[in-house]
Amino acid sequence: MAKVKISRKSTRIDMTAMCDVAFLLLSFFVMTATAKQPEPKPVDAPASTVQDKLPEDGVAVITVGDKQVFLTLPREIRKETFKRVADDKGLPVTDKDLADFERIDGFGMPLNKIQGWLKLPPGERTKEGVQEGIPYDSINDQLSNWILKAREANKARYDQELTEGKIDTEEFKKKAELSIAIKGDAKEEYTTVKRIIDILQKQKKNKFYLVTGLRGKDF
Repeated sequence: MAKVKISRKSTRIDMTAMCDVAFLLLSFFVMTATAKQPEPKPVDAPASTVQDKLPEDGVAVITVGDKQVFLTLPREIRKETFKRVADDKGLPVTDKDLADFERIDGFGMPLNKIQGWLKLPPGERTKEGVQEGIPYDSINDQLSNWILKAREANKARYDQELTEGKIDTEEFKKKAELSIAIKGDAKEEYTTVKRIIDILQKQKKNKFYLVTGLRGKDF
């Protein structure tokens, strides 16, 4: 008896729909992703086995390296903080100065040089050696004022939200006090970091984060 010959069918799979989905997902992630901003001062943080992470919002980071101090503020309070510091020191600032300051991720310049620094192209601002750090010594302690005004600006922000009914009293208590983190280079001198801690404690800010790098437990 003759065998029945079964015709072979094509195994080709139409991937058009799959490609469309892939490109849609790629487009979505590209358009919604936030580019990582360059750090005002790259430092090599000391190693630690602690795995706790910093809160994602409402944290001001003080970066210490080569005896220089840099400050990164939450975007929501940058403009108001700069305005308060400038008003306190009698420095006239324009709306453009405030808008430019709001867009930067971190800075390390004396107050009287910030406006000139803001006029530089973004690529020039972050070049090594351009920023000289925020003065923090006992003679010219500008860092204390920046921290104080940032805390005031953060509290004022949530005071407004509480008044408008956007948050309740319990949430206000959690968010109104600006969190602060210190990120110091592993080779930085102790006296420099101690000076930063003294500034915080003088403002009765005794709770703050210390940023470290992760290492293995058997390191």
